[in-house]
Amino acid sequence: MAGTRAAIRYAKAVLALAREQDAVKTVYADMELVKNTVSQSRDLQLVLKSPVVKAEVKKAALQEIFASVHKISSDLISVLAENNRINLLGEVARQYVVLYDERHGKQLAVVTTAVPLTDRLKAGVLQKVKELTGKDATLKNIVDESIIGGFILRIGDLQYNASIANRFNDLKRKFSYN
Repeated sequence: MAGTRAAIRYAKAVLALAREQDAVKTVYADMELVKNTVSQSRDLQLVLKSPVVKAEVKKAALQEIFASVHKISSDLISVLAENNRINLLGEVARQYVVLYDERHGKQLAVVTTAVPLTDRLKAGVLQKVKELTGKDATLKNIVDESIIGGFILRIGDLQYNASIANRFNDLKRKFSYN
């Protein structure tokens, strides 16, 4: 949790600096790249979290990987390395994207289902999210067969769990307490 709070502070600072330099969209593209690269590379995640790998080595590797990013994004890597917070890079990038999207009236709605959503259901979910929050959303569908049926909808910090597995667990808890 403390890491998330720190990542939010760094993301807000980067967003403020990007606004001052009129580079918000460019830095947004960089942060999308960083977020996706870190989240998709288990090896990179391990290197960033490793206490054995020195901060200078992490910084050099990251600046090589992200050589094409804007100076603000490059400076973020340097600042995180200097403050021994380089392990937060992926989370800072994710928080920047969230802040940018909130500022532009967009949000991410994550729907976990046992089977992939049809286009018709996706449209219905997006409409319901807009009714509930008043904002447009981008929909991400995660397929997890362990929920058996139903769905889990997550919008920011809010979560609605209407999965069959959750209902079974509720019943199990009710019967175990009696």
